[in-house]
Amino acid sequence: MVKKVYIIGHKNPDTDAIVAAKAYAELKHLLGKKEYIAARAGKLAPQTEYIFKRFDVEPPEYLPDLNPKTEYYMSESYESVDEGESLWKAVDKMVSTGVPVLSIIDKQGTYKGLLNYNAFALNSFKILNPKRNDIFTASLKLIEKTLNATPIVEFDADECFSYSIMVGDDDVETFRRLLEEHKTENVLVITGDREDIQKLCIESKVRALIITKDYLVSKELRELAQKNHVSILLSHDSTMTTAMLIEYSAPVSDMAEKTIKAVYADDPVHKIKPLLAASPTRCLPVVDENEKVIGMISESDLLHEPNIQVILVDHNEPQQSIEGIEHYVIQEIIDHHRINTFSTRYPITLINKPVGSTSTIISNMYRENRIPIPKQIASLLLCGILSDTLILQSATTTEYDVLTAEYLSNITGLDIQTLGNDIIKSGSHIGGRSAIEVIRQDMKEYSEGKVRYTVSQIEVDDTTEILKRKQEFLDTLNQERHANGTLFHALLVTDITKLSSIMFLASDESFEQVVNLPEQDEHIYYMKDVVSRKKQLIPLLTELLSKAIE
Repeated sequence: MVKKVYIIGHKNPDTDAIVAAKAYAELKHLLGKKEYIAARAGKLAPQTEYIFKRFDVEPPEYLPDLNPKTEYYMSESYESVDEGESLWKAVDKMVSTGVPVLSIIDKQGTYKGLLNYNAFALNSFKILNPKRNDIFTASLKLIEKTLNATPIVEFDADECFSYSIMVGDDDVETFRRLLEEHKTENVLVITGDREDIQKLCIESKVRALIITKDYLVSKELRELAQKNHVSILLSHDSTMTTAMLIEYSAPVSDMAEKTIKAVYADDPVHKIKPLLAASPTRCLPVVDENEKVIGMISESDLLHEPNIQVILVDHNEPQQSIEGIEHYVIQEIIDHHRINTFSTRYPITLINKPVGSTSTIISNMYRENRIPIPKQIASLLLCGILSDTLILQSATTTEYDVLTAEYLSNITGLDIQTLGNDIIKSGSHIGGRSAIEVIRQDMKEYSEGKVRYTVSQIEVDDTTEILKRKQEFLDTLNQERHANGTLFHALLVTDITKLSSIMFLASDESFEQVVNLPEQDEHIYYMKDVVSRKKQLIPLLTELLSKAIE
């Protein structure tokens, strides 16, 4: 059963990717589908952080990766038993529910051990072994529950104590000698309608006396038991049945497999596989960071589909997706980029429109579903459009984007130009930020056949500062290129005041030889009227790449 569906954008997400995930998850919720969760595959860029703070909206959940984890396969349906419960009641629960194992927990739900049939059989042999050292541990409360007994006189009912069992079926003198061989305060006697034995036990101050078959106890003996601090319980069963059952009054924790450790919800699947193989029942309890039991996982669970699925927004290329995406069913892709998409196991919903922003598509999905857009979400969507289209001035901007932005502006009362200037400026400052932080802020990986390359983009209102640090940026681009094994790594620096860009290029010599763009400085190219990575730069780089690999 699908427990969660993550709606997530590309790695190193920009504002449009994060806004689209948040807004689409909200639409799903308004349609009554609460299992959809907005997520992000990277840290918030300064511009995105500014937008979410400005409109007081919680950003999507951060997922460092989607590599298979225990929580994605575990079952939340499990049975547990309190560590103080009797073994008999625990086994009865296993039989009635049909589960092969019980997690043993304390009052706070913390994992203490595992009860399985193997452990039960092993420990039962110890109980039934005639050569055993017949010392048992229980409390009067546990004995009462196991026998369904009725307390007549009772002292310290909840206190656990160690005891030996004696059956009072001998003549009085013989039984007296047997009692004298024991510390009577640790003796529990089972007897029937034997008032002489009952009186002897009470006078000897045994720990407790169990009278079988609901035989009555005289008033005099009850008063004597009160005086001598001896507990009396009435059992409904015969002496033989009572003697057998009472041995299962031990706390279930005494029978637990305490060597079997629980696994954590965020443990990688590859880590728990050998632990499952070593478990006698091929299953293990799952705990959270506070050691509280939250589920159970078995080897067979790993053969099923995980209980999460994904929806991709603002991208459709595998290399741009969060790590581990290949393990999960993709329900939908909503995007506005070129199609270079996944091979999927099942039919999916694929919405790809040649517009300037994924936020434009999501905005109109609200309208198509006749769902009013909440004001805060409308504000985010407007920011997503303005960010991705450079305030509707990018070459990617369509009339559809403009009309959608005007619609959102009407809902929110926000002025398009003023809001656009605010959000563009919020992400344009690089002072105090490292080159690697700037480069990874909005970085996407592409492929052409077997060739991979990476392009980052940042918008600024003045290129002076970044040019002063040009060597730092070029060195960092080269380091990233070698670390990732790509043919080249480009950084497009877009000047929002001039609607043109410069491109820093760290490349293999074979590619840079075919780059015939105006060179502003060594490895830095001037890109007049180029502001869109998607619609202008990537097609140009693809054309140059075809020449380099001819």
